[in-house]
Amino acid sequence: MSFEISAGTRGGRVPKGPFMRIVNKVVAPMIRRKGQFGGMNALVLTTVGRKSGQERVTPLAWFPGPDGSWLIVASANGAVNNPGWYHNLKANPDKARIEVDGRTVEVRAQQLHGDERAQAWNTINKNERFAGYQEKTDRELPIIKLTAK
Repeated sequence: MSFEISAGTRGGRVPKGPFMRIVNKVVAPMIRRKGQFGGMNALVLTTVGRKSGQERVTPLAWFPGPDGSWLIVASANGAVNNPGWYHNLKANPDKARIEVDGRTVEVRAQQLHGDERAQAWNTINKNERFAGYQEKTDRELPIIKLTAK
């Protein structure tokens, strides 16, 4: 299925790009070493920029998906808009990789919809942080399944 979640009309604040680039540079190496951040499973996602064509690195929380897949949420702290990495995956779903559990894995991205999304959200929503993100915005937080190629 396609990537199809539009922006909302209300949402939380997202730190500006320069600040997030600095945070990502600090957090990504910690995740590579420990596989966790803030008490959650974490991975480092590398996407290809939809406009620039350059690689973009984003540390993200992940949840176990079916058949050994990884589920990530395009929460952007409950912002009005989807995060940049979501748009990069939408443009290039087969040009992504993750660093997780000490290994690098080429992945294919697929957005979940309908019953599949609802089942995944039931698991993810148990984490209070993500439940809070959904409460901040009126857009449906996209859930992306990453599957090893």
